[in-house]
Amino acid sequence: MKINDANYEEVVATGKPLVLDFWATWCGPCKMVGPIIEALAAEYEGKVIVGKVDVEDEADDLVGQFGIRNVPTVLFIKDGKVVDKLVGAATKPMYEAKIQALL
Repeated sequence: MKINDANYEEVVATGKPLVLDFWATWCGPCKMVGPIIEALAAEYEGKVIVGKVDVEDEADDLVGQFGIRNVPTVLFIKDGKVVDKLVGAATKPMYEAKIQALL
């Protein structure tokens, strides 16, 4: 799911835990993380909303709100609050552990 400034509040309003992948097209590690995030989105469909935030496209407010300075940065959000994050490329089990903690 693509998340940007326009739809972020609507997504948070669902009340589901949220995983946000902040990425950029020019970022090599982001390309490594992308397939992992997509697989997790399919595996946790209905339980967690997994979204991708392109830092170059309609997300300036979100980038500022969350203080994103490096990509990839993956935020784990519960009840509208960031409860954990991973900066840089990580393994699928690392992301899964963070998602399990959200549930």
